[in-house]
This record gives sequence, structure tokens and C-alpha cells, in this order.
Amino acid sequence: MPGQPLPTSFEPVNLLVRGVNWLGDAVMTTPAMLRLRERFPRSRITLLTSAKLVDLWALHPAVDRVVTFSADENPWTLGGRLRRDGFDAALVLPNSMRSVLEVWWAGIPKRIGYAGNWRRCFLTGPMAYPGDRVRLRQRGVREIKRLLRAKQQATPAGEDSPYVHQIHDYLELVSALGADPTPLPPRLELSKDEIESATAACLSAQQVGEKGDRPDSTAVWLGLNPAAAYGPAKCWPAERFAEVAREVSKRLPDAIWLCFGAPTDWQTCQRIVELAGNRVINLAGKTSLRQLMALLKKCRLLLTNDSGPMHVAAALGTPVVVPFGSTSPELTGPGEPGDPRHHLLTSAAACSPCFRRTCPIDFRCMIGIPAERVVAAVFESIDD
Repeated sequence: MPGQPLPTSFEPVNLLVRGVNWLGDAVMTTPAMLRLRERFPRSRITLLTSAKLVDLWALHPAVDRVVTFSADENPWTLGGRLRRDGFDAALVLPNSMRSVLEVWWAGIPKRIGYAGNWRRCFLTGPMAYPGDRVRLRQRGVREIKRLLRAKQQATPAGEDSPYVHQIHDYLELVSALGADPTPLPPRLELSKDEIESATAACLSAQQVGEKGDRPDSTAVWLGLNPAAAYGPAKCWPAERFAEVAREVSKRLPDAIWLCFGAPTDWQTCQRIVELAGNRVINLAGKTSLRQLMALLKKCRLLLTNDSGPMHVAAALGTPVVVPFGSTSPELTGPGEPGDPRHHLLTSAAACSPCFRRTCPIDFRCMIGIPAERVVAAVFESIDD
């Protein structure tokens, strides 16, 4: 067992949850947050999160209030702010030292989190990291070359531990507060008005097709997300995204592709537009987080790298098609593990997953996933 739960009679009045810092990770915490709400229906649950993720939690039924911090705010200043709110318990989801220092300095009397990384003395309820979990680490170049010489399929991070999806780490933590650790699908919330207004704001002025037509009600909306914040090792080649968009559009003339990304991804998305033709709309840097969510919800599917938008789309009920290379679908795949709506594609590269940001050899894990295989997966998703 990872640790001993608090007494079943424990019911905080004012509970703080220190959220994680990355978009995809935040989506993967939503099952735990829902279980926490189920356990404490009368408690006031406040989520502490990075300001960049605040809009993700709008309308979410597990959260009563959101408190944000900026990237340059130190733990002491933040802890002082939290101290004024009188929290009686804190659940720390990240494994960082900073996150546990924040709630410790806030003087919150009960503090639960994983005990690794020298954090035990700052927690009143330190949880041992589950022994059946794979501890992620980047493979070294020598290890990668050894695996390739041996032609043996790698296990995550070179260990023999079984695959356990990351959502279970968060569920184990809420179980220390007496919550049910049984998995739920990740879940995000949107209103109908948000979907309609985002569609109008982002697409009403767009022109697609050879005649410059505007999208209409007969269009089949499909999404592309060719980037990933972690690094290029996660990214299937842009040329292959374009090849898939071209081939699907030939067989599905009403298809319109929305190409998503951050402002720094504009050139990549524009390259896909140039290669795939005028049925692709470059929206890189043009959407807020809520607008991105609304448009992902509108799409019939999303073709994406392993990324934050992948998790967002799945949590909104949109099927995803994902080429996986440097990372593992068993560990960080979209949605609830095993959800048949999603198509998670891998190659037979012996060095995959390596968890590196950049590939030190020839990128065979991604190059080994051909466009034809992805096209087939796209049509499977559309036809389901």
C-alpha cells in the first residue's frame, strides 16, 4: 500500500488541491478531482494552479474556486497568500519541492502528497510512491544504441515494472483522503454558447476551398495538432500530417481541417497548409484555451501528437488519432486507458519509448509510422 488513509470521519471544510503545471497532466488529474468531490460533497474545494491553466477549470463540477499563481511568484509569497484563506487540509498533486513548500509555508495543518524528492518532512501525510509504478527517466544514448544492437523491444525507462497509467498516481493520492481510486474518464466542461461563439469568432471570416467558400453546416470538421510542448521527439513529421490531410480530403470533400498550435507553431502549421491545400485553416496562436476547447469539441476527430490538446480533446469526447514515438501510450495515453474510440499508433522501434526531448539517432520511432496507416485510423474513427 502506498500509505495509510486518513480516518473515514475526516471531512475538511476548506480543502486546497495544489494542481499540476502542464496542460495534459492537468487533464489527467480530473478523474482524481471528481473522486475527491464525490468523497467530500459538502467541502469547499479550491484548486491552486498556474495562471496559464485557470480557464481549463471553468464550469468543472469538482472545483468550487480557483486560485492562481504566476511563473515568477516564489513559494513564500504564495504561501503567505494562502495562509489568509484558512485551509484545513491540502492535497499536493505534483512531485516538486516547490509545491510542497507552498502549502507548508501556508501553515495548512494537514498536508498529503508523495514523499519523494526530500519532501517527507514537509508533509503530515507522506505517501510512498506505489511500488508497481514505472519511474520515468530519459534513456541515455548508449542505452538506446545497445537496445538497437540487441533488437529487443524496450520497456519503459529500461525497467521491468508493469505499465500503469499516470491517472492512477493521482487517484492513489485522493485515496489517502478516503476517496474511491477506481478510474473515471477524464472530464472537462463547456457550455453550448462557448462552442457556438468560438466557432463564429474563429471561423466566420475564414475562407476555404478553391472558390474561397466559407464553411457551412455540411462541413466535416477535423483537427490537426502537429506540435508538442515537451520537444520535437514527440512530433510526427509535419509533411506526414499534410499527407494525411490531403488524402482524407480527397475521399471526404466536405472535410475542413483546423490546424492548432501555439504562436511558436505558426510556421509548422503554415507549412502543412501549403503542402495539404486550401482545406486546412491555420489557427496557431489564434485561440484562447477555452476557444481551443470549444473547437476541439466541434471536431469529429483530432490527429495529434502526444500533447496537452490530445488530452483536452479526449476529455471533451472527441476521438483522437495519435502517433506515439518517444513516449508511451500505456503511461500517458488520452482518455480512460483502453478507450476504443482512440487510435494510438506506435512503430516497432526497439528504443521506444525513450522519453527524450530530441532524438539522438534517426527518429525511427516516428518515421516508422507511415501516413497510410494514419489515414486508415482516421477513417476508422470517422466511421465509428
